[in-house]
Amino acid sequence: MNIVVLDGFTLNPGDLTWDGLSGLGRLTIYDRTPQELIVERASDAEIVLTNKTPLNASTLTKLPKLQYIGVLATGYNIVDTEAARSRGIPVTNVPTYGTHSVAQFVFALLLELCHHVGRHDAAVKAGDWTNSTDFCFTRSPLTELSGKTIGMIGLGKIGTQTARIANAMDMRVLAVGSGKRTPAPVEGVEWVTLEQLLKESDIVSLHCPLTPETSGLINKDRLALMKPSAFLINTSRGPLIVEQDLADALNDHRIAGAALDVLSVEPPGADNPLLTAKNCIITPHIAWATKEARARLMKTAVDNVRSFLAGKTDNVVNPLS
Repeated sequence: MNIVVLDGFTLNPGDLTWDGLSGLGRLTIYDRTPQELIVERASDAEIVLTNKTPLNASTLTKLPKLQYIGVLATGYNIVDTEAARSRGIPVTNVPTYGTHSVAQFVFALLLELCHHVGRHDAAVKAGDWTNSTDFCFTRSPLTELSGKTIGMIGLGKIGTQTARIANAMDMRVLAVGSGKRTPAPVEGVEWVTLEQLLKESDIVSLHCPLTPETSGLINKDRLALMKPSAFLINTSRGPLIVEQDLADALNDHRIAGAALDVLSVEPPGADNPLLTAKNCIITPHIAWATKEARARLMKTAVDNVRSFLAGKTDNVVNPLS
């Protein structure tokens, strides 16, 4: 079969191998594919793999040979799964590959908010330590995490791993679930309401999927419930936050800081209010991107294709029957 990867660069910028996939068919890899070239590049493909290149209903009608779509990520909203189902095309994703990497990154962001390592490193290299009259100096307040309360909005695999790390750092862990059912007990975690979590937490960390119910979850009213000393962390989905509301809260010192690995539009526009907000750390959606996590993603993506060719349905998100 003809296999086409529409946007392979973020998964494999050169430090992994596509050999597993090339052994399954005639493989063509594009680093990136603009919207106007999707149909041209995928027209002869039976198998298409995509990360962020959209495959909507209109596009799918122009790909008559297509038999399988593999999403090189966990989220699969870039594919019209119902349109694919109506044509008998299974869509697969890659779940759980980034659990440890993303949980680790939550604390990379949090520790930067607590210690501003980058700011102090820059100050030292600018000569501030060389010219200091004391053996040490600080350029921002320093915060200890032991005894602090972290609130987890969502407690799936990544949230649970993040809670384990928090427990190891002697933090109190609160969590709120989807509300659809009574959550099962989790060691070291207290289940509370969203209002209680926002009021009591020193750190609020977002770990929920983007749904119509969670879009804009963190807005002006909910930010007003948080402590003025609280930090907000988001490694989940950008649209969970109303960005202007968060920028206003930071600039007015209604919360102490935020660290975000995701934004509502990626790459962001130059006018995104969070780019100039006070004490707001922003990283370019890299929590998932350790080499170890990408290698797991690659392996599962290849295994998904291999299963499809063998007539199986591993990790299919739009079951055909």
